Amino acid sequence: MTQYQRAEPAALEELVRRLSPLLLRYFTSSRVDGAGAEDMLQDCWIRIHRSRHSYRASEPVLPWIYAIARYTRLDAYRKRRRRERREVLVATVPEGLDPKQPFPSEDFDQLIAALPDSQREVLVMLKVAGMSLEEVARATASTVGAVKQRVHRAYVTLRRAMGVED
Repeated sequence: MTQYQRAEPAALEELVRRLSPLLLRYFTSSRVDGAGAEDMLQDCWIRIHRSRHSYRASEPVLPWIYAIARYTRLDAYRKRRRRERREVLVATVPEGLDPKQPFPSEDFDQLIAALPDSQREVLVMLKVAGMSLEEVARATASTVGAVKQRVHRAYVTLRRAMGVED
């Protein structure tokens, strides 16, 4: 690990070769599929790389690595739980919906016409153009927080207009 901290190229290869099987077994034991465990392994190595400066040579390396792995696994679990709470998986698309056009454009245009310009602008950029929050913030010369606030207000207004309440 100290060689890796000194940016010796062979040191990283040796660490990955020795520790990846152990870490992969650790991630696999958390009831995820093989692809999920491999994703966690990748994320863990990124975190190790980013925090390599915090490793102290006087301490054993395995506890330090496994602490990072533990937080990687916890974060993956939290992310999976959030996704499961929000998403509803269906086997087939319900009848009457065209997967190529999930919402009739004239109805959508009528709904968003009542929104203030700033809310309509960020909603279209995020949901129609598929831009990220950061890209919308740059495009509108505002902050990510301001974009989030505008789009949240747009959602609230649209829910009311559609008669859907939280």
